[in-house]
Amino acid sequence: MNTLNLKKLVKEIVGRADELKRKHIENKDALVNYACIFSQSKDEYDELLEAAKKMGTVVKETPTGLLFQIKPLKTVAGDLKLLKIRIYDPTRPEQGDADFTISNFAAFEKKYLPKSGFKLIKRPDFVMIELMDHKFDVRAYFSNPTLEVQLNIK
Repeated sequence: MNTLNLKKLVKEIVGRADELKRKHIENKDALVNYACIFSQSKDEYDELLEAAKKMGTVVKETPTGLLFQIKPLKTVAGDLKLLKIRIYDPTRPEQGDADFTISNFAAFEKKYLPKSGFKLIKRPDFVMIELMDHKFDVRAYFSNPTLEVQLNIK
């Protein structure tokens, strides 16, 4: 995969995650701050990684894959600066996900967590709300604090 195709794929994932978000929440203007591609095989992971290395630099190595800071990529949900390529995981059959910035996370959590499709995930340094809908081949997340804040990326 070349960088042009990777950019196109990332924009498609963010676009579908934005549609998912718009279907389920009122805060339709929440901007993207992070996106992840779920590789569907070891070979695809290697291919995606090679293309991503040409788009940016690795800012974090995680157990599930590498996170890159990329030159801002224009998407339907704003400029994207963080892209992760996720190692193949059979529990992630979707194409990927996008994480959106919510200004008042406490109010968002109170309003949406009880609703169908929303799930709270707690991590040592942050919490996130996952949104899934079987009609979409992507996931949407809302993290507090955002990954940009966690990594101190401007």
